[in-house]
Amino acid sequence: MSTESTPTLVESAGTHGTAQAAAAPRSPRTGNGLAYLRYVAGKLLGAVISLFAVLVTSFFLFRLIPGDPVKAMTGGKQVSQEQLTAMRKEFGLDLPLWQQFTEYCGKAITGDLGTSYQFHAPVIDKITEALPATLLLTGIAFVLYTVIGIWLGARGAWRHGRFGDRFHTAFALTLYSVPSFWLGLLLIIVLSVGIGPIPGLFPTGGMETGGESGFGYVLDVAHHLVLPVITLVAVEYARTLLVMRSSLLDEMGSDYLTTARAKGLRDDLVRRKHAVPNAMLPTVTLLFVNLGNTVAGSILVETVFSWPGLGGLFYQALSVPDLPLVQGLFFVFAAAVIVMNTLADVIYPLLDPRVGR
Repeated sequence: MSTESTPTLVESAGTHGTAQAAAAPRSPRTGNGLAYLRYVAGKLLGAVISLFAVLVTSFFLFRLIPGDPVKAMTGGKQVSQEQLTAMRKEFGLDLPLWQQFTEYCGKAITGDLGTSYQFHAPVIDKITEALPATLLLTGIAFVLYTVIGIWLGARGAWRHGRFGDRFHTAFALTLYSVPSFWLGLLLIIVLSVGIGPIPGLFPTGGMETGGESGFGYVLDVAHHLVLPVITLVAVEYARTLLVMRSSLLDEMGSDYLTTARAKGLRDDLVRRKHAVPNAMLPTVTLLFVNLGNTVAGSILVETVFSWPGLGGLFYQALSVPDLPLVQGLFFVFAAAVIVMNTLADVIYPLLDPRVGR
């Protein structure tokens, strides 16, 4: 090639490179960032629509419950028709349904969920009072069944087909199929009341015995926590185990694991450092869903063990029916799940760039 043609080639390559640079995006991250923002905006819009749908559902659904809440508030006492009319006017039950709905939505947007019929207190105050007990119970259960489920699921998948894997999978499926209230009642019969040679070791219900303070109070609450926590963990850990096991099984034949083994890494290190982190992605979504359910608590378990949380409060409200309290609790339960699902959707693309791009 002659030296005279070299500048021409260089100039041509430079011009071609300049054209490519002009045609290409300014930065790959800019495009990805915009795509991610559009993805997040779509998820947030979907969450807002879902919350409004929950608001509408909570208002109309619980008005199908049979019974007159005003008469229920009187406790069966003889009350004149004038007094009943005055009570209906006090709680706005004399207004047309559409007007009740618009007022309910307007107040809910500002955080006012109404006034409880039976407690004569703001619904938000009653929810705030009961929330710590629910978070204590379901929060401890959440940590335990998450750790147990991930650990057993990872070990079972890594040792797929062995006795331990088959046993834990079958046992988890069995417990997951058992109704939580039935398991709770069974634990009360065996470990609280006592049966045969087994003495009653734990309280039948409640959160505390009373009369304790300081460290004694902590031990008393912990004693009351044992059976409801066991019930929740036994029923819920199976889902985490099965999702983790399935995800890790999908990763088992991947090339990067074969490469890691070829480099001489120990099998346990390959599992902990390479396989499990990649298999955790579907489990992360499940954990956020479980966090939303943690706020909602477990109505059946709290009712069986007379636990003074949101579940027990919801059961009390349904028995009246206390419409503002039922609506408020239903909205809080659903909102917690929607928020946590949305948060999972927002975080997931940061863990896996293939999502939301």
